[in-house]
Amino acid sequence: MPSHSSASHTPAATVPAAVLSNLLTETRRYPVADAFAAQANIDADAARALREAADADPVGFWEDKARRLDWHTPWRTAHTWRPPQPGPRGHGLPGGTPPEARWFEGGALNVAVNCVDRHVAAGRGDKVALHFEGEPGDRRTITYAQLQRDVARAANALTALGIGKGDRVVVYLPVIPETVIVTLAIARIGAIHSLVFGGFSAEAVRFRLQDTGAKLLVTSDGQFRRGAAVPVKHAADAAATGIGSVEHVLVVRRTGDDVPWTEGRDVWWHEALAAASDRHEPEFFDAETPLFIIYTSGTTGRPKGLVHTSGGYLTHASWTHWALFDLKDDDVYWCTADLAWVTAHSYAIYGPLSNGATSVIYEGTPETPSRTRHLEIIERYGVTIYYTAPTLVRTFMTWWPDGLPAGHDVSSLRLLGTVGEAINPEAWVWFRTHHGRGTAPIVDTWWQSETGAAVMCPLPGVDELKPGSALRAVPGLTALVVDEAGERVPNGSGGYLVVAGTWPGMARTVWGDPQRFYDSYWAKFSERGWFFSGDGGKYDADGDVWVLGRVDDVINVSGHRLSTIEIESALVAHPSVGEAAVVGVSDAVTGQAVAAFVIPSSRPGANDSSAGRGWATAWARAADAAAHSLRAHVADAIGPIAKPKHVFLVPELPKTRSGKIMRRLLVDIVDGRPLGDATSLQDETAPTRIAEIVTATH
Repeated sequence: MPSHSSASHTPAATVPAAVLSNLLTETRRYPVADAFAAQANIDADAARALREAADADPVGFWEDKARRLDWHTPWRTAHTWRPPQPGPRGHGLPGGTPPEARWFEGGALNVAVNCVDRHVAAGRGDKVALHFEGEPGDRRTITYAQLQRDVARAANALTALGIGKGDRVVVYLPVIPETVIVTLAIARIGAIHSLVFGGFSAEAVRFRLQDTGAKLLVTSDGQFRRGAAVPVKHAADAAATGIGSVEHVLVVRRTGDDVPWTEGRDVWWHEALAAASDRHEPEFFDAETPLFIIYTSGTTGRPKGLVHTSGGYLTHASWTHWALFDLKDDDVYWCTADLAWVTAHSYAIYGPLSNGATSVIYEGTPETPSRTRHLEIIERYGVTIYYTAPTLVRTFMTWWPDGLPAGHDVSSLRLLGTVGEAINPEAWVWFRTHHGRGTAPIVDTWWQSETGAAVMCPLPGVDELKPGSALRAVPGLTALVVDEAGERVPNGSGGYLVVAGTWPGMARTVWGDPQRFYDSYWAKFSERGWFFSGDGGKYDADGDVWVLGRVDDVINVSGHRLSTIEIESALVAHPSVGEAAVVGVSDAVTGQAVAAFVIPSSRPGANDSSAGRGWATAWARAADAAAHSLRAHVADAIGPIAKPKHVFLVPELPKTRSGKIMRRLLVDIVDGRPLGDATSLQDETAPTRIAEIVTATH
């Protein structure tokens, strides 16, 4: 049984500017269930052996994991590493030389063959690769043998359109099987894919076409979202118009709506595949051949196109998917991320398919046509592993604070996972209690687009779980929390979260801008050769790591550097709070003040301005009534210094389509600045409604 929950206050003291105050302590613990440990892919003895092997010979460790894949040609050199070099302006400043990492050089493989063909060759062609559920309710089940034929046709169709090794293809599609098929086909012929979320604007797509010099854009006539058919081809045309590198636009028919057409450029997907053979002879490519370019969100500044290569990335993604999710042959696995996000690259496409898993993909939103849609999907397909974002868990909490609604059987779930940002302890416990029936382990994974695959995560058959902590680095990697000088901070203290050295799945560069790769990730600790994640973290008394969010989001109140995640976690633990976002806003006395935006578990008024002129005032009055209780709760949980000066009750938070809260917009609203770019939001009107509430509250 878990230990009693408590949040103790550590007295605040002035600390060096680089170090985060460590105020919130979570004491609940969840040991591994004996039944789970007995069947785990990695038990305590295996984990000990893995860590010893990785510590003694990290390159040899990853060589062993690479042998899980099929290689056409063995590698000559397992690993070479040229660390970053500081520039003439010295430590921690831009202008140096980026690092160079190469893994399994000389080894040749085909990523698509590893994800599809080898399973068919092993006699497993009848196994289901994908269960697809469309938002309108249409369904398709695709076996590995069917997937092999479809990928072969798509590879031949791409070749017929003039796409070959090294060419860039931008994929602008919803979550449908064709997205997986074309992604694998691009990899199969040695081209480079860059997936773009299907709801992004034409400008976002245009930037990626220009930056990559793409020859082909793959899109759809439309997509289904929130119960409606939404046009897409118009935005694709606006993006591609005038881009000289784009030779063709390949169009998947999804909604059946009429679309504008450019003869000679536009090609229907179904016609191209119908004309193509379902046999394709693969080529094999060096392990360092670029596989894909994934762009950071671009919510601040120009997006960065991170380049991932083939052999090392697939090794990292494939092994961690098997190890961290305890994958069995009969599992039904569902990663809920959109296929354009790096989460889905590694843990919905390449990781699961390389391991021969059966996966679920779902096109739509969680509340369409009802809030129980995810529960229905879990029950329908017998999902056993469910990997999702903390923001969705917190949304479920606001819908069903007392537990899942009756009539839906989720007892098939045996393992849960979270990804995208740190999960609040209360949300973690709610998730385990209700989706996991109080027994399923939660693998809280920490990683980034830049790292390629998981860096920190509990081993589900080994580690005692701590709600809200990813614990420590997986075998073969090293994550540290350090101060400004690069020294490990003591247990109980916070600082910068870094990854030491090199690992197979790491991004190799920023497309077309290697200097930016150095400046963004390596300059700060270049003399140590460490990757700086941009996140803050802290060690607890046991030396386990708790991620504290982006360093840029740290709030400096009278010299105390406070983590937004800790204050948000304290708020979410209050019974009246469903979800919270905390930011630092300007304050004449303390420099910055804490502002809390809270979604209440019970709504005080209508959700939008259509309810009449007084809707914002109703929310503001409710905030006045709740503010004292919430401030007192935070003060009791983590200390008076963290009490929010401003409390705003809101019906929603500004979230990107990957589920992350865009805190920068909340700061702009309170400080009265013009709002920055909001094109990546799920709902671009959310900041306007929040601003009306802020105005009414003041």
